[in-house]
Amino acid sequence: MKCKLVVTVPISHADLVREAIGKTGLDRVGNYGHCSFSTKGVGRFLPLDGANPAIGEIGTLETVEEERIEISCTREGVEEIIAAIQSVHPYEEPVIDVYWLE
Repeated sequence: MKCKLVVTVPISHADLVREAIGKTGLDRVGNYGHCSFSTKGVGRFLPLDGANPAIGEIGTLETVEEERIEISCTREGVEEIIAAIQSVHPYEEPVIDVYWLE
């Protein structure tokens, strides 16, 4: 089964995340590797007590220029891709969405 995996990351780390995903070899579309689509936007968050924010301070609302990276993959590759993203993503709790495709 195919899926769409989406992650948001500060623009400063977008190339690093794309490279980590590409190194898994699991982001192929036919005979093409390192396949992704990106859009830029603004992420917002409020670090709460107990957080260890890479950007911002506890109790202060933060806005960050981010890139939304989307890739297609198979169900079998999802866990490996998520691990690759987490290994280079600067956030303590990166948001990674997986949508199963019919």
